[in-house]
Amino acid sequence: MTTAVRSLLLTAVLLALAPGCAHRLIPNTDVEDTEVNREVILFVEQYRKAVEARDVGKLLSLASRSYYDDNGTPEGEDDVDYAALRAKLQRWRDHVQDVRYEIRYRRVQRRGERILVDYTFTASYKVATPEGGSTWERRLADN
Repeated sequence: MTTAVRSLLLTAVLLALAPGCAHRLIPNTDVEDTEVNREVILFVEQYRKAVEARDVGKLLSLASRSYYDDNGTPEGEDDVDYAALRAKLQRWRDHVQDVRYEIRYRRVQRRGERILVDYTFTASYKVATPEGGSTWERRLADN
């Protein structure tokens, strides 16, 4: 093996082992550490903290006045606009006594004017029972 070939092989091995192209992640996430991604996660963290605090005013301040959710169904009875969201959040706050809400951020991506956040959440919440007591419930899902 010539010196030139050995040098090329050594260079190839070193480049393969070098972390130079690796992207840094925002701590405790799977999201690339960029200024935009940090801003997005900080915004969603405001939402997460407002859920834990059961702060309806803060949650509404984070929603657009043109908020609309058709809940993925063709029927209109379950559609939620901003006014319906306010009423729904008030009922939620009255029914839920305590919340623990954790988010594991998976990916942030831009699609035109929209920014999409893929995450897994774990929600534990204490709800009032009809008998006057309370019980803890838990949900785990990807969003």
